[in-house]
Amino acid sequence: MKIATGNDLATGDVVWWDGAGWSRHVEAAVDVGEAATALIATEEAARRVNGPYVVDATETPQGPRPAHIKDRIRARGPTVRLDLNVAPADAGAGSWVI
Repeated sequence: MKIATGNDLATGDVVWWDGAGWSRHVEAAVDVGEAATALIATEEAARRVNGPYVVDATETPQGPRPAHIKDRIRARGPTVRLDLNVAPADAGAGSWVI
């Protein structure tokens, strides 16, 4: 099984091809099979996703599971806690002139 993934151009979210469009849920991904190359070319030209590519996957009762650990991590979401983002103490820190 082959599934297509990329990043949503507007939000940067990881997305998966669901047969009709892009979904944030890997469980919705469908087998792109032989149409993979044409699909990637069409979607890249339409500028809906950034860096689309095709990955191997296995079918499970919960939906497709990417074969490679990198794509399994991408499917699970951010690996850092968003509540731990650090805001700069000095709002003008990025505008220093030397």
